[in-house]
Amino acid sequence: MINIPSPTTNDPTMTLVYILLIIVAAYILTRFVAFSMNKMKRFKKDMTAIYLIRDIISYIIYFIALMTILQFFGINLAGTLLSVGIVGIAVSFAAKDIISNLFSGMILILGKSIKVGDTLEIDGKKGFVERITLRSTVIVDDVGVKNNVPNSTLTNNAYLQYKPPEKYRVNISAGLPLDIDVEEFRAYIIKKMESYAEIAETPKPDVYAKEISFKQSKVKVSFWVNNFNDKDKYKIIITNEIRKFIKQGENDE
Repeated sequence: MINIPSPTTNDPTMTLVYILLIIVAAYILTRFVAFSMNKMKRFKKDMTAIYLIRDIISYIIYFIALMTILQFFGINLAGTLLSVGIVGIAVSFAAKDIISNLFSGMILILGKSIKVGDTLEIDGKKGFVERITLRSTVIVDDVGVKNNVPNSTLTNNAYLQYKPPEKYRVNISAGLPLDIDVEEFRAYIIKKMESYAEIAETPKPDVYAKEISFKQSKVKVSFWVNNFNDKDKYKIIITNEIRKFIKQGENDE
């Protein structure tokens, strides 16, 4: 008959083995939960609630793992939390930001004021909501940088929320050789921009002069796309049209 040591075993080696097994099991379970929830992307357009369920399950798994590990050292976490009132108050003050973000996350998710895929602008930073967790909201800007915004910031501060379809302005800076006529370039590139259906008719695309030096004329090509998610695609397309015009001008010399 095999004797399984109790959680308070005096064997340090077995204690370490059990702790490692619990950590590995908790990690595998949380990864499995994340994988299973992410598979639902193909079936559900709004992933906000799914991310919430995934985070809650992950926190529960880690909490159970922590309680189990502490029992190996003779610590009853549930009883300790109930009995040590002064420490609990001190911890609550130290963790007030974390608690505030957790409650703010619940408000954002359950209230559905912000959803995954929405376009927001806060503190001058604009991007789409990639993920909402219990503690923070991940907003990806137009260059792909991910900003982790604390949920309490969204519940306590003003922000702009754009409803789809949301137009987005794209600005491209270009340096034209001095032998290229800026008016001809402007007429050419505006005609090209107007030929694409996803580039908005209003506000109208335009070209603005920035400065001129001994080497080049600096201009700004500005246009709006009808869909925020098309901004990178058409930034590349119009940049390539600018390159073609400059190259054609060089070949005509």
